[in-house]
Amino acid sequence: MFYVYVLWSERLKKRYVGSAVDPDKRLHEHNAGKNRFTKGGIPWTLMHTEAFPDLPSARKREAFLKSGVGRAWLDQQFRQYRNKKNKQ
Repeated sequence: MFYVYVLWSERLKKRYVGSAVDPDKRLHEHNAGKNRFTKGGIPWTLMHTEAFPDLPSARKREAFLKSGVGRAWLDQQFRQYRNKKNKQ
């Protein structure tokens, strides 16, 4: 299985969307500072995961969640995880 995961940084009030075989392991790596892009947002919390049977399906969903429509969907589904400028 492949997973798309969404992380939240309370410190930055931002989300991070990625894909991995083991989202819990990736969360640990993000919080250990092993990813330069997410290092400044530590600690990250796992706010959402979705499972897919293959990598292409997971990557397609990841791309969607990174799009404007996907970000709007995340805002609607997870109102508690929106940055201040996106609050309505």
